[in-house]
Amino acid sequence: MPTFSEVLFETLPGREGDLGVITLNRPEVLNSLNHDMIKAMDGQLKIWADQPQIKAVIIRAAPGRAFCAGGDLRLTYQRFHHDDARLIEFFIDEYELNRTIFHYPKPYIALLDGITMGGGAGISIHGSHRVATERLLFAMPEVGIGFYPDVGGCYFLSRLPHFTGFYLGLTGTKIASDDCVALGIAQFKIPSEKIPTLVAMLADTPLSSEPKKIVDSIISKFQVEAGPALLAPTYPTIESAFSQQSVENIMHSLEADHENPLAQAILAEMEKKSPTSLKVTFKALMKARHQDFNAVMEQDLCLTQHFMQGHDFFEGIRSVIIDKDQRPHWQPSRLILVTDKLVDSYFQAVEDTA
Repeated sequence: MPTFSEVLFETLPGREGDLGVITLNRPEVLNSLNHDMIKAMDGQLKIWADQPQIKAVIIRAAPGRAFCAGGDLRLTYQRFHHDDARLIEFFIDEYELNRTIFHYPKPYIALLDGITMGGGAGISIHGSHRVATERLLFAMPEVGIGFYPDVGGCYFLSRLPHFTGFYLGLTGTKIASDDCVALGIAQFKIPSEKIPTLVAMLADTPLSSEPKKIVDSIISKFQVEAGPALLAPTYPTIESAFSQQSVENIMHSLEADHENPLAQAILAEMEKKSPTSLKVTFKALMKARHQDFNAVMEQDLCLTQHFMQGHDFFEGIRSVIIDKDQRPHWQPSRLILVTDKLVDSYFQAVEDTA
């Protein structure tokens, strides 16, 4: 098993099989993912998948504020801003990791104890078991940096009820554990202090007969009732606006609801986002509703290659993460300038990415 300080791998001995445990170990940068971590995780997961003595895998974070805040965008910008070929390798390997998790043959238990955003969703949401604690703060904030909800984000966002996935993907809104459970982003909520006991019980319980059902029953022993979903009273506003058939119509719907403070706040938030990101994300979400997971991941790679060749992604990272001036200069600067032809081009294969 590799020794790698930024992500730790261990096997926890148990009854009738061991647990594979992944611990994200970059708390100083909210466990953001770099390329080496991604490759190491994918490689170890594939090894454990083929080892009969490993009965399940847990992914957790070292003590701190975050489970995983996403990809290390600062490092991405600094290393690869002028090296598209190396940058796309990062995403190819990240998306392969997402596929490995989605198709994992054993229980994959993500302990979402803290900030979980972007790439952090990609290494958790696609697994068989998503366990929230009261510390979970979830978001897919990519449109705010001139990108889109990648890592298979459009697959699960497009399937959330009341068009809340469209709302989350097009605004980057943060939600807490109770809303995550209500929407199905997480299946369970447990107190964070119960995590060590849960891990010990998973190790001590044979899983050979029906592994995923047995894991369900074990986690349920620690489950607490989720509180009221804060988004629930806003479902009518969200569904009315985000069920529209274009970004322009969404914004017109919000604008027309001028006596609704929530609608006006959502509109103001969307107006800050990259116009290109909004329209590409909307189309990606619409397509993802009818695609299987592998098709969404193929689409993600295509979209990402186009965003790498564009302006807004690196401008968004510069503005939000590097310089922190929060004044991105989007190109095109207005929604009306983002033509259907431009949006459609993002979904066409890039002939040569070398």
